[in-house]
Amino acid sequence: MSDVHLGCKHSQAVAFLELLERHEPEQLYIVGDFIDGWKLKRRWRWLPVYDQIMLRLMAMKRRGTRLLYTPGNHDDFLRSFLSNFGVIDIKDRFVHAAADGRRYLITHGDQFDRVEQSCQWLSLVASYAYDVLLTANWLGNKLRGKNHDPYAFCGAIKRRVKRLVSHVSEFEGQLVASAKDTGCDGVICGHIHHPRILQVEGLSYLNTGDWVENCTALLEYDDGSFELVRSDGTLLDRLAPCPPSGAIPDLRGDEDEHAESLAGLPASGSLIS
Repeated sequence: MSDVHLGCKHSQAVAFLELLERHEPEQLYIVGDFIDGWKLKRRWRWLPVYDQIMLRLMAMKRRGTRLLYTPGNHDDFLRSFLSNFGVIDIKDRFVHAAADGRRYLITHGDQFDRVEQSCQWLSLVASYAYDVLLTANWLGNKLRGKNHDPYAFCGAIKRRVKRLVSHVSEFEGQLVASAKDTGCDGVICGHIHHPRILQVEGLSYLNTGDWVENCTALLEYDDGSFELVRSDGTLLDRLAPCPPSGAIPDLRGDEDEHAESLAGLPASGSLIS
């Protein structure tokens, strides 16, 4: 899962907790922006449900789930603590070995967003402006008695904006190219809050979505297939299992990092959040 944004008043943390309580994965990947450091720095907001989420994660860890965390732009302060702390493994990227033999580069994706990297002030301004829009959308739906999907309008607008950013930065293509350079068969990311599964240049691109507008997560099953689902169980898309085609090239110049990332990883049963 990615982009839970704990600390943001629009984070749908209750729905996130409900999904966590329905699964006992062998591995759980948190793919960035789990904690919204931008919002917490501006105004501290920590709700009881956040503590329940942390307790649930610790319970999953005690039962054998491996917790892996790759930070994003909203929790980039964690990039100063890239290490395996015993409870959780924090790295800038992982290589995940799926059950069918395919390998996936897992990273948040903000490093491939040219707007984020070159004009972070613009990203900050847009983030605060979008909060205003989210609040207006939520209030409008509340007054109209529409409680289902309270951020649908904002989600549609943000998808349009993020598609523009994605186009400008060639976001998907750059991520796929990075996966190809590391000898992977695909990439799993977050960041742009747009859940989708597609093929780009022969590799698989999987975006986990978010827990503000979409409430989506990516599930891997024992056969190596992936499903992109909403918190209520609605299936959005699926990637069928398939053995990798041809030999995977040797990793060059980054062997130690990838060996460490792959060491001890179970082959199946992952919740990539």
